[in-house]
Amino acid sequence: MSIETTPLPRDGSGTAPTPQEMREAMSSFASGVTIVSGVDDGEPVGFACQSFASVSLEPPLVLFCADHRGRAWPRIRRSGLFNVSVLAEDQSEVCARFGSSRGRKFEGLEWQPSPWGTPVLGDVLLRVHCAVEDVHVAGDHDVVIGRVLSVEVPENRARPMIFFRGKFGVESKEPEKPAPDLWGWGDHWG
Repeated sequence: MSIETTPLPRDGSGTAPTPQEMREAMSSFASGVTIVSGVDDGEPVGFACQSFASVSLEPPLVLFCADHRGRAWPRIRRSGLFNVSVLAEDQSEVCARFGSSRGRKFEGLEWQPSPWGTPVLGDVLLRVHCAVEDVHVAGDHDVVIGRVLSVEVPENRARPMIFFRGKFGVESKEPEKPAPDLWGWGDHWG
């Protein structure tokens, strides 16, 4: 099986994709969905994030990317502490709550403070507690490196929430469509 590609000009004069073209192309990369949360001025804050990865085992480091124009990320950055909760596929309500810029994300939601004071969400697949180690500006986002303080792997053995080609899950037979404004690479999460 061969894949047809258009060769890139050797002089670097290729055309960069538009934001919509980039979004559509990157939607072919399936990703998990997480909630990044922290506390600022005594108030819990958080946002949905699909750009999360392990960076290093020694020392233990993770990364996530957040739009530096977002509302929650600057507040979490000020505190210097955060946790990442990996969502299960049945947590679409939690995902929608934190993926929206409207409403109070923690209002009516059960959560507990971690030993570091960050919000701990229930029924997730994994919790990674971190301190902000470094932040790199990359275009309209910040690449955040977190030093892992602790990990928790709850007994929840559900399947993970997956975002792929503009929708949740990979088994759907629905026709492909571009990611909606709320969900997609490069949104204003954070």
